[in-house]
Amino acid sequence: MSKAGIITVVGKPNAGKSTLLNRIVGEKLSIVSPKPQSTRDRIVGIRTTNDAQMIFLDTPGLLNPRYPLQKAMRGTALAALGEADVVLYLIDGSEGPPEPLEEVAGLDQPLGAPVVLVINKEDLLDAGQLDALRDRYPSAHFIAAATGKGIEELLATLAAMLPDSPFLYPEDEISTQTLRFFVGELVRETALEQLEDEVPYSVACEIEEFRESQSPVYIRAVLHVERDSQKRILIGAGGQRVRAIGREARRKIETLVGSPVYLDLWVKVLPNWRRNPHALNRLGYKLPEDRSS
Repeated sequence: MSKAGIITVVGKPNAGKSTLLNRIVGEKLSIVSPKPQSTRDRIVGIRTTNDAQMIFLDTPGLLNPRYPLQKAMRGTALAALGEADVVLYLIDGSEGPPEPLEEVAGLDQPLGAPVVLVINKEDLLDAGQLDALRDRYPSAHFIAAATGKGIEELLATLAAMLPDSPFLYPEDEISTQTLRFFVGELVRETALEQLEDEVPYSVACEIEEFRESQSPVYIRAVLHVERDSQKRILIGAGGQRVRAIGREARRKIETLVGSPVYLDLWVKVLPNWRRNPHALNRLGYKLPEDRSS
């Protein structure tokens, strides 16, 4: 009998969740950036073997939200926890012993799914740190998502924990999200790579037009920022920075779609969008319902 189910990957920002998902699926699905909070949506990655189909949900890092965008990100992560057959709690081993997941997620009742503790960045730990963590967490899996160390053993454990089920998706499918979504993520990732620390959190990407039927593929993308000063930074002197972002993003997109691309890239100000529910909804970020009333 085959197995299939949902494995929700949760943890604090920069624990390595996106690197792990990309490693498991064998394709770049999630943005990987040294800047925390780069994952804003639930990213679906599917790994299918002969007898198991694992649907991984990469989630935004769990943090205490300070404004509506972060509330939406946290809500996305918590909703994914509710869907899980298995929860993969990923921590950065270089930061020492982890807080209990219930505390990090602010849960007021135990999770319904089993939790697998996975300690990442084993390659950055010395022997003493490793021994201390192994003694304290004997059932944890130790991995290095960046190199692949320990991944196969982890996958075997996860697959065995899934319910008996026929496959939920075609065997050759690796995600449920659209090409349009991933194009927007690649544009945003490229902006993150080329911007100073104070700007990336204010950048959102909106794909306004995507014409796949023509060659080159035509894509009109808008990078939204919150203030005119950020727009000037993003455009750069004489438009140099936005052109550099466009060139590199186009190269990535062409690899993704497998054909030439014309990327029509614009920068616009969407005032205070991270705190504006209407702007968040337009950009695809869903605020959790207020249950206090």
